Amino acid sequence: MHIDIITVVPELLESPFAHSIMKRAQEKGLLMVQTHNLRKWAINKHMQVDDYQFGGGAGMVLMPEPLANAIDELQKNRKYDQIIYMTPDGARFNQQAANQLSLQENLLIICGHYKGIDERIREQYITMEISVGDYVLSGGELAAAIVVDAIGRLIPGVLNDETSALFDSFQDNLLAPPVYTRPADFRGSKVPEILTQGDPKKVEDWRFEQSLQRTKERRPDLLDE
Repeated sequence: MHIDIITVVPELLESPFAHSIMKRAQEKGLLMVQTHNLRKWAINKHMQVDDYQFGGGAGMVLMPEPLANAIDELQKNRKYDQIIYMTPDGARFNQQAANQLSLQENLLIICGHYKGIDERIREQYITMEISVGDYVLSGGELAAAIVVDAIGRLIPGVLNDETSALFDSFQDNLLAPPVYTRPADFRGSKVPEILTQGDPKKVEDWRFEQSLQRTKERRPDLLDE
């Protein structure tokens, strides 16, 4: 999978993809993430990519020309399955969306900044708008990192044990069950006996019941879905 990210602050995306699972995914050649500084397509020598909004109001807006030129140039190299804009008023990102996007080959992510991007870019280029939650960040970079991480770990071969992702929270609209490791007795608190008896079927049933119970208690809205 190839993911391009257009941003005005590429430095914010250096660390998330340089460590742990995302780093290994790229080293294996299963995922390539490239960031592109929007200022490369600035309209003048002052590296301008934003301007005041028509009608007045606080906050700058990313101009259409730099973004359009950036997208046009990148599209010459590859055809994108989705051109995604990270925005608080987009569709709420969830595990099902991550599953679907992990099946694509090429994605382009646009990171908003300041007050957002010119609406004409959204109308003419964007095919998918994503929000990571009902709150506002300083820009789309951290949100983009979340989306790429959620997608990347689902690519076959990225995780050492590919079945691990199948039991993550939200995969079946259920939260993950509690997990335990050694020691079996920690300060008087013991691991549930069923997990130490070596019966896979009983363990599977126990985990399902625990997932169901935890979801009912913490996220009953998932069961409604």
